[in-house]
Amino acid sequence: PAVSSRGLDGEPRMTASTPLLITFGIYLLAMVGIGFVAWRRTRDFDDYILGGRSLGGYVTALSAGASDMSGWLLMGLPGALYLGGVSEAWIALGLVAGAWANWRFVAGPLRVYTERTDNALTLPDYFTTRFAADGKWLRIVSALVILVFFAIYAASGIVAGARLFESVFGLPYAQALWWGAAATIAYTLIGGFLAVSWTDTVQATLMIFALILTPLIVILSTGGPGDSLQAIAALDPARLDWFKGGELGLVGIVSLLAWGLGYCGQPHILARFMAADSLAVIPQARRIGMTWMILCLAGAMATGFFGIAYFAQHPEQAGPVAENHERVFIALANVLFNPWIAGVLLSAILAAIMSTLSCQLLVCSSALTEDFYRGFLRPAAGERELVWVGRGMVLAVALLAIFLARDPDSRVLGLVSYAWAGFGAAFGPVVVFSLFWERMTRGGALAGMLVGAATVVLWKQTGSALYEMVPGVIAASIAIVVASLLSRAPGDAVRARHRQVQASLREQGY
Repeated sequence: PAVSSRGLDGEPRMTASTPLLITFGIYLLAMVGIGFVAWRRTRDFDDYILGGRSLGGYVTALSAGASDMSGWLLMGLPGALYLGGVSEAWIALGLVAGAWANWRFVAGPLRVYTERTDNALTLPDYFTTRFAADGKWLRIVSALVILVFFAIYAASGIVAGARLFESVFGLPYAQALWWGAAATIAYTLIGGFLAVSWTDTVQATLMIFALILTPLIVILSTGGPGDSLQAIAALDPARLDWFKGGELGLVGIVSLLAWGLGYCGQPHILARFMAADSLAVIPQARRIGMTWMILCLAGAMATGFFGIAYFAQHPEQAGPVAENHERVFIALANVLFNPWIAGVLLSAILAAIMSTLSCQLLVCSSALTEDFYRGFLRPAAGERELVWVGRGMVLAVALLAIFLARDPDSRVLGLVSYAWAGFGAAFGPVVVFSLFWERMTRGGALAGMLVGAATVVLWKQTGSALYEMVPGVIAASIAIVVASLLSRAPGDAVRARHRQVQASLREQGY
């Protein structure tokens, strides 16, 4: 799929073949084309931010899944399994449990509650209305948390895209940053939420195709599962040990499983629940979404794990992976498939990157537009003005993410883990308590956000082996309970609305 050449500096470069260029080009044009179709359906700011709450079960499921599984699914996770073996699979177990709980216990209540809270379009908007906050601090703090951690999260997507364009097209990292982000910025800026959700559905389909086909071919190329396991055992028996030869203790396992705690606080996933057509589509979406997720995670892990055996048998082809283990999927696609199929498989990496990055850009844009611009600067702004401001904010956040991703030594999984923990601790407990605890107050929500975010940042600096998500979620939960009990109880109107939401959920089987 790619041939070797030399750049002006005399260093080897990889130049993409014609089939690879054609498949990438068709894919990118299709995504931008969907953006233009969505543009014609975008009439007001509600359409631009949440698609008019019109997503069906299938689109809701695949859009939530694709926005969740970013470039780390085809780069970071296979790379982790390639480097560490089966002990890294604890991450996937935690994610599956967390995603199911999010679908089962958060999706439906959040869909109903956001509609009852003056049709809230963003999480800051929901928090402010949910607690009848007369001040601005709750909106400001929640919007700032979104901007800070999404800037880091979006940077991980930019890094993954740059790695892809760097590996496939032979571009220097500084140029690959811009090429990797250009198409995503284009269709998100043009089409808004509908474009992001529709493209997510296409991208999710492409991702699951790649993650079923690739590991099957890798296993067949190594002589089957038995021969693969023998090759891995001969190379490093610790890679077959779920406890990594005793190195992975209780703290390590808890840290890997704790990734699942983050789901309840991810704004780009929660936005899909808020945009569902009705509460009735959630169960169907949960079944579709969980099936898709489990198959994708299994395929990604199998690709990285059995890639150990493949490159042990073919060490002459292991150069790109030895340089950066997160390129294992790219390297396998290049050596195992003809140029046309490889182009489709590598487009799946771009699909994973674009699906999450587009959601992140849109959520950041909505926070800046709805919660800062309309909330503070232009309360009477018209719908058309808000849509164009939202588009401008997409571009501004994208440029910030590109700036943060400028370091060529950045690792996709490291950036994702930090941002994931930040959202999980700052928003996760606040969302859950707000949906189910009538006594929670505005002060409790504010304390939970601040304590959760601060704990993640400070714990990260300690270098502790325990994932910062764990102390962050615990500290935020305690802060919510203590601050709520110490502050004045919510007013009658807030309590009445909470009871109405709970009654509505019970009537519909939740």
